[in-house]
Amino acid sequence: MDPITNSNSFSTLGVHLDGVDSPGSSVFDLPIQNTISARSNPRLEIRPPAIDTLTELRDPTTHEPKFLRSNSFVLVSGGTGGNAICTASPNACYVLPVSDDGGSSSEIIRVLGGPSVGDIRSRLVRLIPPAPPSSPLNAIRTLLAYRLPHHYSERQAREEWRDIVEGRSALWNGIPTDRKETIRGFLVYFESELLKRAHKNFTFVNGSIGNYFIAAAQGFFRSLPSAIFLFSSITNSQANILPVIVTNHTVTIAAELEDGQRIVGQCDISHPVAITQAPIINVVDSDEWSPLDGLESQTRNVLFQAEGKDDYEPLSSPISRLLYINAYGIEIHPSPNPDYLSSLRTNSALVYSCGSLWTSIMPCLALQGVARAIASSDTLRAKILLLNSENDRETAGYSAVDYIQSIARTLNTQYQHQPYGLGNAQTMYPISAFVTDLVYLKGGAVNVNVDQITALGVRCTEVVPEEEGGSNQLPRFSASTVRRAINAILTRDLSFRF
Repeated sequence: MDPITNSNSFSTLGVHLDGVDSPGSSVFDLPIQNTISARSNPRLEIRPPAIDTLTELRDPTTHEPKFLRSNSFVLVSGGTGGNAICTASPNACYVLPVSDDGGSSSEIIRVLGGPSVGDIRSRLVRLIPPAPPSSPLNAIRTLLAYRLPHHYSERQAREEWRDIVEGRSALWNGIPTDRKETIRGFLVYFESELLKRAHKNFTFVNGSIGNYFIAAAQGFFRSLPSAIFLFSSITNSQANILPVIVTNHTVTIAAELEDGQRIVGQCDISHPVAITQAPIINVVDSDEWSPLDGLESQTRNVLFQAEGKDDYEPLSSPISRLLYINAYGIEIHPSPNPDYLSSLRTNSALVYSCGSLWTSIMPCLALQGVARAIASSDTLRAKILLLNSENDRETAGYSAVDYIQSIARTLNTQYQHQPYGLGNAQTMYPISAFVTDLVYLKGGAVNVNVDQITALGVRCTEVVPEEEGGSNQLPRFSASTVRRAINAILTRDLSFRF
């Protein structure tokens, strides 16, 4: 089919909030003002194919496409890579991994166990509605986004944590008493759990207050979704965030390389950093919150510096597959969050976010039932891959075709125990069952062979970034760029239907 050409530019699309009510309870509603205003954006060229703008599908008051507001999207991403684009849709479901073992999450896992909450906290904070600087909501955002400085000594970090947990810190200024005592109550609970494990010498350096709050809520309720609901309610967030696995235990991923080597842990796969060993304590007790309690090889707070991520030691060979393992290094097959599978059967589009392919996207795909849910969905009109503008340690040497084929290979892998006997047939889906559209930025460093990708049954859409980078800067996706790309893809789908 010949590509359709068009010279029209797209109208401005702003994020519109129909109020800021809490999801499910008005008890936590805070008085804030909606300060979002429509801002004009530079012209976005989309080719090939380009589509005539269907103006009759736009809301005359908000200028947003009506289908973009009425349809819902599933965004599969990690915490950092997806944050820049997470406001692209006003009606999205965010699926996040729970296997990050870096930052202050590593210290929480070492001492308390439980799933990683760092990526989830990062997304929850990003999706707190905008509010005036002097508003209670902005004060809550400042507190839950606060991180104890990484350059602090252990004594300085503990002193500042003591001021926070005892309610004396200036970070509490402007937060209503009921919200303050709710948040502080869970921080006190977090402190009490640490005191039960004082022999593990928890360090507060580089610690995230938001991580502490969610980890405490998860431990108290014995439910990560309940902790997410509490955070969303307190912050008036409308975010629909789904942990890819619902568990109260630590989740660990590993990558097998083509040369047979296995690398364990997200940090070591993606961006290994210098770490220090926790003091070896020969105390073994029964800790119901931590399935790894008593193990002597756990490492403490991994201080990942984002500015050093581009300087990495290459992998000895490309990654062949990603797997989940237990504390003894044995491969396991955890079940995905049932709400995740349900979202794939009820939403309009699936978006594989830009970011770390093997440690952010693949943990959300390498689970039983996910491939079938994606391939057989009657509602997913588009399955869109946002291509990174450059490769990293996980994808060194990759072309766009390698990204697509890696996703298809991961989804077509059978994630269940092999039964004995005959009848072990496995369905192999074509690539187009998982990826229908590739969106890539003009000027990106990853090679895109349009003819080869089209032959796989995947349509290509090139977008021009809003801000042209300098001579040494590569383009990056923004929320409005992604919004316009999805607009074009779904509009094209509607125009073909008409």
